[in-house]
Amino acid sequence: MKLSEELIWRGFVAKTTIKNPEDLDSRKTKKFYWGADPSADSLTIGNLAALMMCACFVRHGYEPYLLIGGATGQIGDPKDNGERELKSLEEIAYNKKCIKSQVQRIIKSDNAVMLDNIDWFKNISYLGFLREVGKSFSMTQLLDRQFVQNRIGEGGSGISYAEFSYTLIQGYDFLYLYRKYGVDLQLCGADQYGNCASGIHLIRRLENGDADIWSTPLIIDPVTGRKFGKSEGNAIWLASAPTYNPNDKDTENYTTVFDFYQFWLNQPDSAVESFLKIYTTYDKTKIEQIMRDHVAAPEQHIAQKALARGVTAVVHGELTASRIADLTAKLFDKSLVFSADDIEKFAGLLPDVPFGVSLVDDLVSTGLAPSKAEARKLIKAGAITVNGAKVTDETRVISAPSLIKKGKNKFAIVH
Repeated sequence: MKLSEELIWRGFVAKTTIKNPEDLDSRKTKKFYWGADPSADSLTIGNLAALMMCACFVRHGYEPYLLIGGATGQIGDPKDNGERELKSLEEIAYNKKCIKSQVQRIIKSDNAVMLDNIDWFKNISYLGFLREVGKSFSMTQLLDRQFVQNRIGEGGSGISYAEFSYTLIQGYDFLYLYRKYGVDLQLCGADQYGNCASGIHLIRRLENGDADIWSTPLIIDPVTGRKFGKSEGNAIWLASAPTYNPNDKDTENYTTVFDFYQFWLNQPDSAVESFLKIYTTYDKTKIEQIMRDHVAAPEQHIAQKALARGVTAVVHGELTASRIADLTAKLFDKSLVFSADDIEKFAGLLPDVPFGVSLVDDLVSTGLAPSKAEARKLIKAGAITVNGAKVTDETRVISAPSLIKKGKNKFAIVH
C-alpha cells in the first residue's frame, strides 16, 4: 500500500494544499514537520491521532522534524472562548521535557530531528520580527481568521495582542525550517490549518517558494459528539503517571494504564473500526480480519479488545499492553480467583497502597473515593469489596495482599 492509499484508508485526510494525494508518493523532498506546544505535561489522544499520521509518513520513508514549542508555548494557541492563562517558564520547561519523551516513544525513527522554536526566537529582535514577518501580513488577512472572528465578534471575549500574533509566530517556524532544513510540508490536525497557512504565506512571499499542508480530521468522541482534548474537559492522557515527578499527586494530566485500556475497550461498535485504523499499527489485512471475527461474534468484543491492546502497545509498549490485557481478563472473569501472586504480579498497573492503612484511607489515597466521608458512605452502602467479599467495617485495616473493588470496574491493590 502506498502512502497516499494508506492515508486515505486510515482516514488521515482533511483540508490540504495537495490536490492529488498521489503526489506524496513521489515527492522530491520527503521531509515534514509537526509541532506541539507544551501546554500540559502530557499529550492526549487528540495529539496521538496526528502523531499516528506522522508515523505513517515515517513508515513510507519521510524524515520527521518534530517541534516542541518552547516559544509558542509562552503565548498559547488562541482558544475560541477566551485567553489562555500564561504558564511560568519553569512549568513550560518541565512540560517540554515530558512531551519530548512521549513523542520519541511514538515516532520511532533514526532520522527524527527534535526541535524547540525557542532556539531561534530567542535571537530575534522585536523590530526585526515586525519588519520581516509583520510586514508580510495585512490586517485584513488576520482579521478574517476564524479564531479571531470568534473572539472579537458579537458575544466574543476579545483577544490580546499576544494571542492575535500567535499565528505569525507559528508561521515563522515553518519559514525557518524551510530555510534551514528544506522542510516544505507541515502535518497537523485540522484545527491548526489556519496557523500552518501563515507559514506557506511567508515561504511564498519571502522565499518565492512552494510548501504544503496535510491535515487530519479532529477525533470526535462518539458518545458526546465533542472533540477529545484539554479544552473540552474530556482528555485521555498519554502519560500514565506524572512523568518525572512520580509522587506528585496534584497534577491531573495523566490516565492510568488500566483506565487507558478500559477507555478503548468500552468504545461502541460504531467507532471501533475507525479507531483501529487511526490508533493502531495493524495493517489492512489484519484489521479486516478483526472486523470479520467481530461481526461473527459481537458478544466477545473482539474488535474492542484488539483496539485496546493495539493502542496501549503504541503508547506504553507491548509488554505493558500484554500485562494489562491479562489483568483485565482476570479482573472481569468471575470464575477466576485473584490470588496473592496475581496481586504482586499486577502491582503498578492499578493504584496501590501499602499494608497497615485503614480501608477508608486506602479508598481516598487510591482515588476510589474523593474524601473520607464519601469512603465511609461507599462502605456502608456495600459498594466496596476486598478480595471479592463485601466490607462493612470502615475501621478495617488490610494487612495482606488484597484487591479492593469499587462498584463494577474500579480497582486498587494493597501489597
